[in-house]
Amino acid sequence: MKLSKIYDPREMNSYQFVAATGLVMTIVANLIMLFLGKAVDNYNALYLCWAVFFTLGTVANFNSKPSDHDHHHHH
Repeated sequence: MKLSKIYDPREMNSYQFVAATGLVMTIVANLIMLFLGKAVDNYNALYLCWAVFFTLGTVANFNSKPSDHDHHHHH
């Protein structure tokens, strides 16, 4: 089990990368809303969605064979 698949962008699969990017953008948007004094109902649910998405991507990454690495097309 390579833990670098969790924190190293070069080892991440596309799902993990999208989730990580989404999480960062969600945090930035949240900070902007805090700065502007705005709040959105259920906004924190986004964090849960990204976390689940990232977790599923991580599971898929650990289960993938190294030979599958550069194939992003799905059958």
